[in-house]
Order: sequence, then C-alpha cells, then structure tokens
Amino acid sequence: MSQADVSGAGAPGAGAAPRRPRPLWSLGLLRSEIGTTFRRWRTLALLAVLAGVPILVGIAVKIETGDGGGAGHGGGGPAFLSQVTNNGLFLVFTSLAVTLPFFLPMAIGVIAGDSLAGEANAGTLRYLLVAPAGRTRLLLVKYATTLAFCLVATLVVALSALAVGALLFPLGDVTLLSGTSIPFGEGLLRALAVACAVALSLMGVSAVGLFISTLSNSGIAAMATTVGLLITVQILDTIPQLQAIQPYLFPHYWLSFADLLRDPVYWDGLQKNIGLQALYAVVFGSAAWARFTTRDVTA
Repeated sequence: MSQADVSGAGAPGAGAAPRRPRPLWSLGLLRSEIGTTFRRWRTLALLAVLAGVPILVGIAVKIETGDGGGAGHGGGGPAFLSQVTNNGLFLVFTSLAVTLPFFLPMAIGVIAGDSLAGEANAGTLRYLLVAPAGRTRLLLVKYATTLAFCLVATLVVALSALAVGALLFPLGDVTLLSGTSIPFGEGLLRALAVACAVALSLMGVSAVGLFISTLSNSGIAAMATTVGLLITVQILDTIPQLQAIQPYLFPHYWLSFADLLRDPVYWDGLQKNIGLQALYAVVFGSAAWARFTTRDVTA
C-alpha cells in the first residue's frame, strides 16, 4: 500500500469537500423578517396613519376651496399645494411633502429603532443568532427590511393621495412647477419617481435608527431615542446660525424631490440628497456593525 493510500485512509473525511463559507445574504431569512414585520399590528397601525394623512389633507383643501378660498391661500404649504384643486395628482406631491418632515421618518424610526433592541428585549435575539443567522447577515437583513418599509410606507402615502385626489378633484394634464404641461401618464411616472426619491431620502435615518437599536436592549428606548434625535436634527436644520453644518444634516435635502416636477429636472439637489443619505448609511451602518458584532448577547 502506498504512502498516499495510508495517509488517505488514516485521515477521516480526507476526501470530503471543504466547507463553504456561509453567504452574507439569505433570501429565506429576508422573506421571514419582512413577513414578520408587516404582520405586526404596530406596523399596520403606522401604515394606516400614513394612509390617513392624504385623506385629511384632501378634505381640508376641498373644504377650503368650497368656502370660496384658494388652496394654499396666504402663501402657506408646499409650492404645489395651490395646484391640488386643478389636478388631483398634485395631492400626491403635497401629501409626500407633508409627511416627509415628520410622519414618515417617525414611522421609520419606530421600525428601525425596534429592529434589534426589540428582539433583545423579547429574548429572541440570541435564538436568531444561533439559527444560524450570523450577526453580519442578521444586521443586513434588518436594514433591508427597514428599507422595504420605507418604500412601502411611501407608496401607501402616494396611493392613498392618488385615490383621494381622483375622488375629490379633476385629473388631467399636469402643469409642472416650471410651467410646462405634460400628459397625465407622464405625470404618473413623475409621481412614481417622486415616491422613490422620498423612499431613498429615508436611508440615512434608517441607518441611524439601526445603530441606536444596537445600543439598547429596550425597544421603546431605542424608538424614543431615534424619534427624539430626528426632531432635534429637524430643529437644527431650521436655525439660521447653523447654516455651516446644515448641508451635512440628513434631512437638509429631503424636499429636493420637488425638482422632479420641473422641466428640465434639476438634478443638483437630488444628487446631493442621495449622496448624503448614502454617506449616513455607510457611516452609521459601519458603526452598527462594529457595535453588533462585538456585543455580548446573553439575554
């Protein structure tokens, strides 16, 4: 018997294929996480509240114009609020502008803040890690689920506004902010682009909420901290004396989606917004990874 035969016979599993490293992504885990998140009553309640905002805005505009006033009379509200009575599609843009500064980020803060802290508080985090999910993969799935909620929440607002706008106001060709008129079909495409831009605008606050969620074992504390930080940053973004730092605050370019309603489209603000959100996602995503991968999960 040759030496090779002896060594092969004496080494258990010598002919077995080497173990492949586990991938960082798992569609099964992602589907399970998304399904669990969207089945929760809290998530459904948040989506119901968001769907109700366009209804309230549409009714308020209808009542105001019915009393002989004009939508946006007095100069308040978004730049396209005065167009709602002429075309119900503008209720989509108005509702997104109304919900973006507070309602949408607050809902995202609840989902992101509770993503890991809620699991730790319920005692299920350690079971997820030995499932086997792995810390990096679980963190990626949690962030992807939060981004999915961003998109769904934005579309809920847009679709609710479109339905209410069609019921209360006429539909037709869309007059953009630059004065150009486009067909209604192209206006719908612009509305979809606006909704996607709004969803992308929430990447930064999602990453911040996920990072905060790695710092606490209390879902309520993480949610409250995320929402409190959101309010604080919003206030800082309105103080004139802080103009030097405001371009670096994640909500600073949120309303740049209005540039999609111009002809030609102004891309400068949109590019700055997406770049800033990506920067926040990288920085706070890395911080969340550094914290979560070194965290002692024993509860």
